[in-house]
Amino acid sequence: MKRALLFLPLVLGAGLFFLFNQMLGHDPSELQLARKDQPVPVFSLPDLHQPDKLITEADLKGRPMLVNVWATWCPSCRVEHPYLLKLAREYGVTIVGLNYKDEREAALRWLVELEDPYAISVFDEEGRLGLDLGVYGAPETYVIDAGGVIRYRHVGVVDEKVWQTVLAPLIESFGS
Repeated sequence: MKRALLFLPLVLGAGLFFLFNQMLGHDPSELQLARKDQPVPVFSLPDLHQPDKLITEADLKGRPMLVNVWATWCPSCRVEHPYLLKLAREYGVTIVGLNYKDEREAALRWLVELEDPYAISVFDEEGRLGLDLGVYGAPETYVIDAGGVIRYRHVGVVDEKVWQTVLAPLIESFGS
């Protein structure tokens, strides 16, 4: 029995070494999407700009779009924001903003200061929709087809490379 206990640290060390090596080779932007090819979850949340107006999953149907998870506390969201403006203005991309675990007044100030790329702005103060979508943090961007089905999730900043190589081809494949 004592001999077996001598090997325990070696076995645990080898296991941890294997686990860390696996994690180092993992690209966080390729996190699994549990809801891939499933409809956007049922929800009813207030519009960021008009708290009395409720937005539901039905509002995310009719044309392909991006759903961008963002917050004022997220430095990477500030980095990607100018590119989202470009997508909305120059490419005519429909982007729905999901303001995630944020303060309404801060989010409204942000959109006035940096301008608003969102066709719709959902206010998810408690993160309920984010949880249902499987959000790990912000920013995250989902590709939704015209039927309201989640097709892809990008974790991290959306920039020219991500748009041209990943998101644009997906949006185009679902029609406009």
